[in-house]
Formats: sequence, C-alpha cells, structure tokens
Amino acid sequence: MTPDEARLLLSYHSGRNEDFEHPKWKEGFLGALRPYRRNLDLDNFHEVMDCLQALAPELSFGDQLDRQVINDLIGITHLGRAWGIHPDGMLQRNRLITSEDTRTLETWLDTISYSLMMVLDSDDPETWFSEYGGRP
Repeated sequence: MTPDEARLLLSYHSGRNEDFEHPKWKEGFLGALRPYRRNLDLDNFHEVMDCLQALAPELSFGDQLDRQVINDLIGITHLGRAWGIHPDGMLQRNRLITSEDTRTLETWLDTISYSLMMVLDSDDPETWFSEYGGRP
C-alpha cells in the first residue's frame, strides 16, 4: 500500500472523507459502529494497521506531520472509545455491544494508539508495531 492509498483509506475508516456513498465510509472502522450491527470487522482493524504501517516511515522520520492522518488516527481511537468502550457511550448505554466485543474493540484501539505513539516517539522501526501481531 502506498502512503497516498493509506491516507485515502484512513479517511474512510475515520468517517472524515466527504464521499459518504463509498462502502468503506459506511462499513469502515467507525462506520461499522454507527449503527452497530453487532459485528466487529477484523479486516477493518488490520486495514487501519496496514495504513499506519504504510505511513510510519514518513510520520517517524518526516520533517512535518500530516495533520489529516493524525486526525484520522486519533479520531478512530477517540470516537471508538467514546462510542464503544465508555459506559455512557452509545453502544454501552444502549447495551448494543457484548462484553466480548467490548474487550476486542478495546484491544484494537489500544494497539492502534500504542503503535501510533511508538511511531511518533521512536526512530527504531523494530519497536513501532511490537504490540501488533499482524494479519493471521
């Protein structure tokens, strides 16, 4: 995946792309949580991680950060927690998500945010995705 492809795909997963009719906007990482269809899509998690991996070298070694990319990634983790993990979030408050799916979503969000932190904090690529096992 090229960095440009990763930027575009992240914009769909975060729901920030203006092409509302695109399937990834509706069924991407955040789109699948609103409305929640009682099905977390493992491929969405892996796609977000693939995007982060494609963008990691420029995020870690570049002179400037891409605000859109950072906003997409933080939006995914923040809104994912607010909607699906927080007790007052729409999925918890309305009892739409199971405790097993809550744990899975929380693990995914922790993995994304930890990997982003490591990409931004470390110039050692070996550490960037140490918490991510990759695709099976």
